[in-house]
Amino acid sequence: MSKKNNRDEKNFNQAALDYHSIEPKGKIEVIPSKPHSSQRDLSLAYSPGVAIPCLAIEKDPKLAYEYTGKGNLVAVITNGTAVLGLGDIGAEASKPVMEGKGLLFKIFADINVFDIEIDEKDPDKFIEIVKGIAPTFGGINLEDIKAPEAFYIEQRLKEELKIPLMHDDQHGTAIISAAALINALEIAGKKIGDVKMVVNGAGAAAIACTKLYLQLGLKIENVLMCDSKGVISHHRENLTPEKLDFVANTELKTLADALQGADVFVGLSKGNVMTPEMLLSMAENPVVFGLANPDPEIEYEVAMETRPDTIMATGRSDYPNQVNNVLGFPYIFRGALDVQATGINEAMKLAAVRAIADIAKEPVPESVILAYNLKTLNFGREYFIPKPFDNRLLTRVSVAVAKAAMDSGIANKPIENFEDYENALLDRMGHDEKLIRMMQNRARSNPKRVTLGNAEEYNVLKAAQILYEEGIAQPILLGEKKYVQEQMKKFGIEMNVPIVDPMDDDQEDNRLKYRETLWKLRERKGMNEYKAKRYVRQRDYFGPLMLHHGDTDALIVGFSKNYSSTLKPILKIIEKEKGVDKISSMMMIMTEKKPLFFADTSVTQNPTSEDLVNIARMAEMTVKTFAIEPRIAMLSFENFAGISETSRKVAAAVSILHEKYPKMIVDGEIQPDFALNSDHLSDYPFSKLGTTPANVFVFPNLESANISYKIIRGLKVAQVVGPILMGLKQPVHVLQMRASVDEIVNLATIAVLDAQRREQG
Repeated sequence: MSKKNNRDEKNFNQAALDYHSIEPKGKIEVIPSKPHSSQRDLSLAYSPGVAIPCLAIEKDPKLAYEYTGKGNLVAVITNGTAVLGLGDIGAEASKPVMEGKGLLFKIFADINVFDIEIDEKDPDKFIEIVKGIAPTFGGINLEDIKAPEAFYIEQRLKEELKIPLMHDDQHGTAIISAAALINALEIAGKKIGDVKMVVNGAGAAAIACTKLYLQLGLKIENVLMCDSKGVISHHRENLTPEKLDFVANTELKTLADALQGADVFVGLSKGNVMTPEMLLSMAENPVVFGLANPDPEIEYEVAMETRPDTIMATGRSDYPNQVNNVLGFPYIFRGALDVQATGINEAMKLAAVRAIADIAKEPVPESVILAYNLKTLNFGREYFIPKPFDNRLLTRVSVAVAKAAMDSGIANKPIENFEDYENALLDRMGHDEKLIRMMQNRARSNPKRVTLGNAEEYNVLKAAQILYEEGIAQPILLGEKKYVQEQMKKFGIEMNVPIVDPMDDDQEDNRLKYRETLWKLRERKGMNEYKAKRYVRQRDYFGPLMLHHGDTDALIVGFSKNYSSTLKPILKIIEKEKGVDKISSMMMIMTEKKPLFFADTSVTQNPTSEDLVNIARMAEMTVKTFAIEPRIAMLSFENFAGISETSRKVAAAVSILHEKYPKMIVDGEIQPDFALNSDHLSDYPFSKLGTTPANVFVFPNLESANISYKIIRGLKVAQVVGPILMGLKQPVHVLQMRASVDEIVNLATIAVLDAQRREQG
C-alpha cells in the first residue's frame, strides 16, 4: 500500500470514529412527537391522561396502531454473528451497524427504528427473546445472523409472530438481485426458464436468492450451486438441510467446471474467485453478478476487458448496476406497515421485485440524471437497476408491496385510495430530502479545483480534508504557507493538496501576471501599477485573480471577514453574467421535508421593484439547476393588499414578472406562513401558486432575508447552505463568517456543480 493510501486510510478511520463519537453519540436518537411544553401536555402524555389509551388498547389490541407509534416502528435485531465483512464480532460490537440500518430506514422511508442487539447465540433462546419484545414493534428486520441458524430463526418467528418480519441479508439481496436478473436477461435476449445458472456461495443470501429466482421461472435442474468445497453434488456428504435442496446430479466438481457454458453467474462468496478464463468459458452475453463486498468475485474492469459482451452487476457504488439492499428494505417495510400486514410473504417480495425491475425500464427523471452528473441514462447494459437516489422507489415499491399484501389477504388495514397514499408518501418524505447527497454524488463524478481562502482556519482545513478524501473537489489552500502547514500538523490533517501563498517566492510569476491583469481591468477606475503590485500580494485579490486566469475552477472565501468587504475585490475582477445589472445571493435551507430557498440574503440592501424581478429570475434559474421546480413567493407582511410602500413595491415586481415571464410560477405580495400552507393558499384561487406551497422566497429587503435565515441557522432547526452567489460569470461564493465545516463542504460542492455546468456550456 502506498504512503498516500496509508495516510488516506488513517484519516478515514479517524473520521469514522469522530463521526460516531460527536455529540449526540451514535447515529439515531428519540425525539418527542407531541407537544410537551405545558402541564396540560404532560398530563395528557403521561399521568393521568395516558390511562385512557391504555384501557382502550386493553379492550382492543389493534388500537395500539392508533394510539402509539407502533405502526411506524421497526426493530433491527441481531446477535452479531455474521456482520457484513466483519464476521462474528458479537452483539455489542454490531451496534454501530444496526444504528446505521436504522438511519437508512429513516432517511429513505421515514420509518422509526430501535436497534436491538441480543447477546444470545442459542437459536431457541434468541427466538424467545424476540417474541417477548415483539409487541413493541410494527415490524422486525433481522440482520447479520449467521447461517444455518438464520434460516431456523426466521422461519420460526414468521410462523409465531403476526407482524412484518424479514431477514434482510437473505431476502433484501434476493429481491434486488432478482429485479436485476429479470432486466439483465432481457438485455441478453434470454428467457429465465432456459438459462443455466451457477451460484457461488451457499450461505443465507445465496439460498434465498436462488429460491426467489426459482419462483421467477428458473429451473432447478439448470442450477449449480458451489460452496468453498466446490459444486454441491450427489457425491457430497454432510450437507446442511438448506444445501440439500440444491444437490445436483453431476460429475462437475469445481467452479471452473460449473461455469463452462453457463449463462448466469451469481457470486455471493468472496472477492476474485472467478478468473478471466472462467468468464471466457461462459455462454454468449454472460450475466455476471459479482456481489461480494468490497471486492467482487471478478473485478468489473477485468470482466469488461475479458468479455465486452458481459452484462454485469456488483455490490459497489462505483460501478454500474449496484445491487444495493437500500433499493428494497425501506420501501418493503413501508408498504407492509402502512397496511398493517401480518407478515412479508412471497407475493409481497415478488411485487417488490417487479416494481424495482420496471422502474429501470422507464424514462429516468431529470433529478436522477443530475444526481449522477450524466447527460442521459437509458435502460441497457450500463443501467438495468434503479439508482439508490431514485425517488420513484418510495411510491412504486411501497405501493406494490401494499397491494400485494391486500391481494394475498394479510392486510389488516387496506388502503382505499392509492393516489392519496402516494401523495401521503411524498409528503412524508419530501420530494428532495436527499438533495445534499445527490449534489455530492454529482460533484464526485467530475471533481473540480476549488480554492479555499483562510486556509489557516481549522474549519476550512477540515472541510478541505473532507472534500479531498471524499473526492468531491480538488482543494487548493490559499493562505500563509508556513502557518497553514503548522495548523495541519497541529490538528493531524494530512492531505496532498497545493498550498498557495500570495507572498511566497514561488508565486512571483503569478504575481506579475495577476498585476498586469488587475491594472488593465481597473486602470480607468483609480488603479495604478503601484496599487496593483501591492494588491496582488493580498489573498482577497489573489484568489479572484486565480479564478480569472483559470488557475482554479472555483473560489470559496470569506470565513473570517464580513460579506461586503470580501465581495468588493471579487466584483473588481470577476465579470457579471450577460444581462445582469446587480448580482444577488440565495440561501438554501435544508428542512426535514424539502429544501427552501431565501433571496436576497447578502447583497442588495433595499431592492427596487426591478431589482426584485432580477432576483426572482436569478433564483428561478439557480433552483432549476438542482432539478427542483421553483415556486416563488414574493414576500411582504400583507397578503395581496398593497397598502404599505413595501407591499406596493413587491406587487409591482410581481406585475412585471407576470407580464414578461408568464410561465414562471410566482406570486405575491404574500406572507411567508401563507405561502407555506396549502389551506391558506386555497383562500386565494387567483394566485399562480395554486394550493402547492412555495419553495423559493424573495424578500422585500436584505434585512428581513438576512435576519430570517440567521434565526434558522442560530436555532439549528435546519441545515443552512450558502450564500449561493448569483449573477457572476465564474463560480465564486462568499462564506458566512465562522461557517461550520459542513457549511463549507456544502458550499464548495455547489461551487463544483457550478463549474461543471459552465464547462458543459
